[in-house]
Amino acid sequence: MSAVKSGQNGAHKAAIRQENEEQILAAAELVFADYGFKGATTARIAEIAKVPKANVHYYFSTKEALYRRIMEDICDHWLEAAMTFENSSDPAEILRGYIEAKMDLSRARPHGSRVWAHEIIRGAKFSSDYISTTVKNWLDSRVVVINRWITEGKMDQVEPYSLMYMIFATTQHYADFARQIEIFNNDQPLSDTQFAEAKENVVRIILKGVGLS
Repeated sequence: MSAVKSGQNGAHKAAIRQENEEQILAAAELVFADYGFKGATTARIAEIAKVPKANVHYYFSTKEALYRRIMEDICDHWLEAAMTFENSSDPAEILRGYIEAKMDLSRARPHGSRVWAHEIIRGAKFSSDYISTTVKNWLDSRVVVINRWITEGKMDQVEPYSLMYMIFATTQHYADFARQIEIFNNDQPLSDTQFAEAKENVVRIILKGVGLS
């Protein structure tokens, strides 16, 4: 077999693997969000993904490995949303960008957010090591930035961790409690216009609360 042919076959196999993994991960996110870790089964995940159960175990050796992959993936996306901290020196611009990105993720991946919520409510049994290292290091680095803004007089004196917890809770509410929001909204999901208004209100309230506009 020529090197070109071999390379093409390798690329094709890699593409198939990626497609299969993405199918399984999307299905697992739905199932874990609905049933939690304990109630979810690989059989149900395979059924939703429309693949043989053996395929699930081929790509993810255990249910825990699949669960952790989803947990870390959704959190990695949340951490990426905070890249605004690296791309600007304006606190208002940074916090606005972060809040908007977090809310957009809640709208785009509500099930992933609910998987995270289930895990934390259950005591972070499978994720405490990841949270106590990767996530804590990330959060501590944001707090350093916020404290610098306060020292420089760019924003009001607030407790940085409390501010970040408030942003976490408020933005993720639109995923974790989407059904409650629907009920309050005449049993309808928020329209694009309503969601845009909600996002702007959350930004305005939080920025105003820390002395920014």
